[in-house]
Amino acid sequence: MRIDPIKLETKNKLIDEYRNNGEIMNKFDYLPFEASTFQQRFTDLQEREFDREGLATVLQKLNDNWGAPAATLENIERLKDKDSVVVIGGQQSGLLTGPLYTINKIISIINLAKQQERQLKVPVVPVFWIAGEDHDFAEINHIMLEKGSRMKKYKIPQRVSSKTSMSELDLDKDIAKAWLHRVFGELQETEFTNSYLELFEKCLNESNTTVDFFAKVIFSIFNKEGLVLIDSGNKLVRQLESEHFVTMIKNQQSVSEGVYQANQEIKQSGYSISMDVEENEAHLFYHKDGERILLVRSEDGSWIGKQNECEFTTDELLHIAKNNPELLSNNVVTRPLMQELLFPTLAFLGGLGEIGYWSILKPAFQTLEIKMPPILPRLSLSLVDRSTDKKLKKFSIPPNQIVNFGVELERGNWLATQTSSPIEMLTDQVKFSIERAHRPLKELAKEIRSDLGDVAEKNLFYLFQDIEFLEDKLMRALEEKYHQGLDDFDTLQTMLRPEGGLQERCWNIIPFLNLYGDAFIDQLSEQSYDYKVDHYLIYL
Repeated sequence: MRIDPIKLETKNKLIDEYRNNGEIMNKFDYLPFEASTFQQRFTDLQEREFDREGLATVLQKLNDNWGAPAATLENIERLKDKDSVVVIGGQQSGLLTGPLYTINKIISIINLAKQQERQLKVPVVPVFWIAGEDHDFAEINHIMLEKGSRMKKYKIPQRVSSKTSMSELDLDKDIAKAWLHRVFGELQETEFTNSYLELFEKCLNESNTTVDFFAKVIFSIFNKEGLVLIDSGNKLVRQLESEHFVTMIKNQQSVSEGVYQANQEIKQSGYSISMDVEENEAHLFYHKDGERILLVRSEDGSWIGKQNECEFTTDELLHIAKNNPELLSNNVVTRPLMQELLFPTLAFLGGLGEIGYWSILKPAFQTLEIKMPPILPRLSLSLVDRSTDKKLKKFSIPPNQIVNFGVELERGNWLATQTSSPIEMLTDQVKFSIERAHRPLKELAKEIRSDLGDVAEKNLFYLFQDIEFLEDKLMRALEEKYHQGLDDFDTLQTMLRPEGGLQERCWNIIPFLNLYGDAFIDQLSEQSYDYKVDHYLIYL
């Protein structure tokens, strides 16, 4: 395995400053890339109290139910140690893990946890937060696979009309099994194909929801690293969160006003983040009839559904938080707060968009008199299989060029060099010669009669059209003759810049497991990374 760092040619003021300890860092509590940061964070955590026993009990039940490996259960036990801390990050419960960035995030969490355990010499547990309270099935009901020179969406055809959370949405196993066989039917058969199909079919048979299926697949891939999973939509977790919901409700006004003001300041400073907030948002959901309702605060201080679906006084909502916390859940603002209140968090790992929205959360943390954890960008990785590597060498194209810009320019240049006389250049020369030879006729036509000058102009236009028709025919013939080389360019594009973006946003891990097994996953978790690097190419 070879790993090469590359720079991404993106322009994001906030992220550029974040990677280089710029002005944006005053929106955070720690400098994430300083050597002393994690020791300072550990010291700060020692001054706080956590319900370690309660947390370990819930995590034990959840992870045991998902068939967690022994290393995971051992790590849950280690969380009872008052010196133990966690490295955490999260994502939705995508089918077969969803896009590669989920795998990249888990690798980041495991890798940083190992690194910091060696440095701090205390238990550092990798934790992945499954956003089970999310209800948008359309976001997770598919994976993308290579089909020809494009990526094709393979969607599970289960119909879901309600806004049920993924933690509670039952999978139709017959539909899911047929979908799983269809996905594997699209793969090249290798020594690993049948065993993975059997493994994931077993995961499916033992699952009730998309969260169950996600968790079991994750454990089947990461079965040695001690990764701990938590489902934020599980009722046991909500019971743990009860007292923290009470705290958020009591401090809602300060949290909401602070985050709103921070958002305005970020915008005025010219930063771009993918989140907008309103001053009256409660930043909590209420669950009613299987759907979740975003709450806002009215002028009289009551808590109402955004579409007037429900209404509570503060006392009524506090009663719900204390006695029925499963009826509440967090939004994008309060989820980080809840995560911080539950876990002794040494570091949070997130995507670039997540770092953007964390930049407005400092006032919320200050309201609760706690610090934001160090926020590190998760690793951004592109996997390069051996076939792709051969094509890169064949055409001598720098892979960072493809990741950033695609292959269109190189593809056209290569095709143009496959004939002794480039077609486009010859066409331009012929047009120039025709125009020069035609000029005396055009001038004579104008002298004889003005309308004949227009006829001559149109005549030249038709001559050019005929030349362009021949040029098109020649190009098509050339493409047919050299289709194999052009297909290779298309394959490079599909692998390294699919649909005009990064591989990790489009590809799924399954094709790579199918080719190589999971040994490379273990290797990736053990590598040494610089978390300031934009992107890594991983040659398998």
